[in-house]
Amino acid sequence: QVQLVESGGGLVQAGGSLRLSCVASGSIFSFNSMGWYRQAPGNQRELVASITRSGSTNYADSVKGRFTISRGNALKTVYLQMNSLKPEDTAVYYCKGSLTDSIGSGGRWGQGTQVTVSS
Repeated sequence: QVQLVESGGGLVQAGGSLRLSCVASGSIFSFNSMGWYRQAPGNQRELVASITRSGSTNYADSVKGRFTISRGNALKTVYLQMNSLKPEDTAVYYCKGSLTDSIGSGGRWGQGTQVTVSS
């Protein structure tokens, strides 16, 4: 069974930095992309950043220039470097893998990690 496990969340003051990590494990045949999403209370889950197998990246306008997504080998590990954090970045951050495993092709989610930015 595929698992995605996030880490690196926490409490930080505005202007500070955090680095999130996501590690995928299990019987994964191939990756298409990996992405970071976030969900604040009362809000819908939104895409923060994504990276494809070829290395192409995509960012939400609200984080461009502040956040950087990167990957390890074969997309099994993905990182989100978050700089110049703002209180509005406070949310639960989720890792999502678009991949093919023994079940089939689709999105697989991690359990989330809380990021809280104090003003």
